[in-house]
Amino acid sequence: MDVLLVGGGGREHALAWKLKQSPRIGKLYIAPGNGGTRLLGENVPIGAMEFEKLADFAEEKKIGLTVIGPDDPLAGGIVDVFKAHGLRVWGPTKEAAQIEGSKAFSKQLMREAGIPTGEFGVFTEYEKAFAYVRERGLPIVVKASGLALGKGVYVCQTLADAEAALNEVMVRKIHKDSGDQVVIEEFLDGQEISLHALSDGKNYLMFPSSQDHKTIGEGDTGKNTGGIGTIAPVPWVTAEMMGTLETNVVRPTLNALAAKGSPFVGILYPGLKMSSKGPKVLEFNARFGDPETQVYMRLLKNDILDLFEACIDGTLDKQILEWNSGFAVNIVLCSGGYPDEYKKGFPITGIEEAGKVDGVIVFHAGTVFDGQLKTSGGRVLGVSAVGGTLKEALDRAYKAADKIQFEGKYYRRDIGAKALALE
Repeated sequence: MDVLLVGGGGREHALAWKLKQSPRIGKLYIAPGNGGTRLLGENVPIGAMEFEKLADFAEEKKIGLTVIGPDDPLAGGIVDVFKAHGLRVWGPTKEAAQIEGSKAFSKQLMREAGIPTGEFGVFTEYEKAFAYVRERGLPIVVKASGLALGKGVYVCQTLADAEAALNEVMVRKIHKDSGDQVVIEEFLDGQEISLHALSDGKNYLMFPSSQDHKTIGEGDTGKNTGGIGTIAPVPWVTAEMMGTLETNVVRPTLNALAAKGSPFVGILYPGLKMSSKGPKVLEFNARFGDPETQVYMRLLKNDILDLFEACIDGTLDKQILEWNSGFAVNIVLCSGGYPDEYKKGFPITGIEEAGKVDGVIVFHAGTVFDGQLKTSGGRVLGVSAVGGTLKEALDRAYKAADKIQFEGKYYRRDIGAKALALE
């Protein structure tokens, strides 16, 4: 079966790597792909938001399955466009993807379905939003309601922080129309974890827990990024905890979407805070996490093509997920300056040497190949490693990360440190 994979980041490189292992796969196309995906299939110069062009390409090439990676096309309704063309496509419809595309929608859904989440208000006017901040007190969290590449979340410790965040989102519109609405919610303490559940609209299968590292600075300081390091599974998250989260978060969310006439097909990814008030959902995503995908694909034993097709066919209840033992980690190498302004076009060396470290695979995110491999994004590479223990996996990943060079290279040296400290 020929497959089209839409997207061009680290998540898509990891999905391409996993798809390529299926004995049933024919030709793999990646649109638009990156400097790493070109080694696994054919990069196609069509953007992820060019829905009709992508659908025409899928028809022309007689693509058996299209897999949608990123959030923007899902929120924009790419799945609906492909279905209208009579094409097989993996991912949620525009209606179901609202759970990520609108934080206001997802917070209201959680309120209606009794899913544990922080207290919140939704605003379209700056003055009313700021008045709510003053009324609620600090610290407090300001979020652009729409999609903002993971950068639309502001943890505000002072009134000045909150004023600056609301000004960026609602007045200066640095996240464009994603800031037409803001969600302001209570600050929650505790560690963050990521859940992932494959769903066919009725049945679902849970992935192990993972933990992303969202802020640019070590010790969880500085601005939010799209995520720059992940570990899986999280050592302190027990089977009992996972069972509770499945019962209190995943199942009622999928049921609530189905009850609204928008059954969710694809992968549901709630981000949670394990707070002193109990587990609380911070946000929902309607696609695989990035950089979580890079660790899950290293641990997953199943043929992912079978899983994607079972989601579409409503036969996920006939599948059993199998996982490799041990741990997987992913260290993201960033461009200097990210998540603010950064320069691109710097040559990258050392990937081959990094790949020789035991248990390591390097996934490309913001790279381009024009005869030479160069940086083209804020998150450039994901150095993934597996190991029998979390420490072994992290040691291997850091050893490999040190072998890769490009101007301005930056990465956190404390990925997984909190989990190790609790072991």
